[in-house]
Amino acid sequence: MGKLEGKVALITGGAMGMGAADAALLASEGATVVVTDVDEKDGNAVAASIGGHYRHLDVTSEDNWREVVADVVATIGNIDILVNNAGVVAFTPVATTELAEWNRVIDINLTGVFLGIRSVVETMKAAGGGVIVNLSSTAGMMGYSNLSAYVASKWGVRGLTKAAALDLGRDNIRVVSVHPGGIRTPMTAGLEGNEMYASQPIPRIGEPDEVARLILYLVADATFSTGTEFIVDGGATVGQALNV
Repeated sequence: MGKLEGKVALITGGAMGMGAADAALLASEGATVVVTDVDEKDGNAVAASIGGHYRHLDVTSEDNWREVVADVVATIGNIDILVNNAGVVAFTPVATTELAEWNRVIDINLTGVFLGIRSVVETMKAAGGGVIVNLSSTAGMMGYSNLSAYVASKWGVRGLTKAAALDLGRDNIRVVSVHPGGIRTPMTAGLEGNEMYASQPIPRIGEPDEVARLILYLVADATFSTGTEFIVDGGATVGQALNV
């Protein structure tokens, strides 16, 4: 029997990359996985490959969140696990970032996480508790040039996680944040050989399944952890190595 038998897990941005890897691993441990995304073709393909379910979800839409959660509860069961994985990036310096682009990144990366948390509270209470994993980034731990909107959104996710953990702990709902560094996904296409990875203690880009395994630990085994950051970055945020 898998670690997640009888559990229902909803994953946002599950059509590719880290979300698809999360979906596959949680399903392999017995969870009934609901893959959500705006990409219907790839979302359905991922769901079919793991024996799960696909639902169209725009994470920035309050109404869409309400509809999807209500449908999942009615047709599958109460949600035990939420992985807020959906995210986008914009490579623009602060001085030339357009307001529309800023709003797009904040809406998907931060407001989408807020709406997700809020939308599953009642179903998790009905289930007797649950776990919410919010995907932040190493950009939620340190600054990066040319990524002002992305960095702001990911720091926001880190803070929101702590506030939500305080609000929901007595309801037996744990909330944690995961902070990946460079991971081989469509978002990092073309950056695999970037010199910044070579300078890490583990000198390579990470793989989606390495993040997924951390998420499995958090939802299945880290039963005394809430409101905290879990970093999976090859040591990128440890510090600077000095050649002396």
